[in-house]
Amino acid sequence: MAMSGFEGFEKRLELRFCGDDPVTADNNLGLRLLGFESLEQVLDAVQCTVVSAVANQYFDAYVLSESSLFVYPTKIIIKTCGTTQLLKSIRPLIHHACNLGLTLCSCRYTRGSFIFPKAQPFPHTSFKEEVIYLEETLPTDLCYRKASVMPSKTTTHSWHVFTASDQSHLIPNDMYTLEVCMTELDRVLARKFFQPPGGTKSGDIAGKEMTKITGIGDINPRAMICDFAFDPCGYSMNGVHNDRYSTIHVTPEDGFSYASFECVGSIFDDDIEHLVGSLRKAVQVFRPATLSVSTTCASHEVWPRVAHALEPLGLKCRSCAADEFPAAGSVVFQTFTARRK
Repeated sequence: MAMSGFEGFEKRLELRFCGDDPVTADNNLGLRLLGFESLEQVLDAVQCTVVSAVANQYFDAYVLSESSLFVYPTKIIIKTCGTTQLLKSIRPLIHHACNLGLTLCSCRYTRGSFIFPKAQPFPHTSFKEEVIYLEETLPTDLCYRKASVMPSKTTTHSWHVFTASDQSHLIPNDMYTLEVCMTELDRVLARKFFQPPGGTKSGDIAGKEMTKITGIGDINPRAMICDFAFDPCGYSMNGVHNDRYSTIHVTPEDGFSYASFECVGSIFDDDIEHLVGSLRKAVQVFRPATLSVSTTCASHEVWPRVAHALEPLGLKCRSCAADEFPAAGSVVFQTFTARRK
């Protein structure tokens, strides 16, 4: 097998559940009642562990040994990198949710193109395998299904999306999710995500320092940050602000450097302007030579702002692809490269 480094590109799974009684599902803790042992069992199937956690009145946010997990009363988002087997979390999650009186009503799986695809284990050996696995694992009443590979100008970058939903539960159409994947990070900036050799700081303390010196703490100053630095290098953070999360993961090694930034928002807040500012600040932390941005939203107000945010940083939009997903909104996939290339 070809030599490979650490796979930075994440796989992302978003599962939404509904209860028989919508009132209790909204008022009570729902999935947040899952015991830590149950979560550990799910993560064990995926092959990762919890390294840090924080919670507020709306949701629980976990930093994992390989990325992040967010648990809301009726929604779970798991994002994992490396050679994790993310889709193996679906069956145990459906089982645990069922014990809480919740049923799966929608599923969205997204990922970029792996840097080291041959290193991925089943079912992630190809998008085709992933789709077959999803089709077989999901309950049949999730009847609106679509799989799509969204292209870009470069053969190495494409965006893979699979959605499945039942007919009665549509995604709230004012919310958007932004998934940013950055490669070829600025080498000087990437060095800030290495711990000094022989350093004795814990992952928590080193993580706090990285958050501060890199400017990550300024991306959304209102957010409560849960961060972690890995040894000898690498970094993860979850930002928690009211019912919104943001998350950053960094694999800084030369040759396969990668960073991701993800956030959610609503088109009704002052958020759209906030989004432009956050996106710009996040990209300036890494100054990547290439990046892609995937915007999921039912409305078309968000994705045009992405180029407005990035072009002043010397990034040029090279390609833009859009696709509609039944009962799951539309996805716009844009790729950018630094003009210096």
